[in-house]
Amino acid sequence: MNTEITPPSIAAPAASYAHATLSTSANRWLHTSGVVPTRPDGTVPDPVGAQAEVVWANIGAILADADMGPENVVSVVTYVIPGQDMGAVMAARDHFLGGKRAASTLVVVAELVRPEWKVEIAVVAAD
Repeated sequence: MNTEITPPSIAAPAASYAHATLSTSANRWLHTSGVVPTRPDGTVPDPVGAQAEVVWANIGAILADADMGPENVVSVVTYVIPGQDMGAVMAARDHFLGGKRAASTLVVVAELVRPEWKVEIAVVAAD
């Protein structure tokens, strides 16, 4: 079972995430590499919100292949380049997770490996 840990003795999370996630019965752990916004046909959409949706769709495919789903995500690390619409990035995350709050880190980086990429996300999942 994965349980959100958000102690009342510290400041509440700044957005829709948990300070930590405790996995008390995990038998399987899945760690993704950084997942990028490339569609199966090799194209990359332009706006960062669309890129985030593609990344989450790709993460969904990885989870499904491991017989897991959004409910198994315990940690998210998001990398974005400066000047992006963070609201759109977070909205894509929140939509995919469906209200589940995972531990989450957001890092603004100067660039990603390919110049057209604006967002890259890695997750850890457990069941």
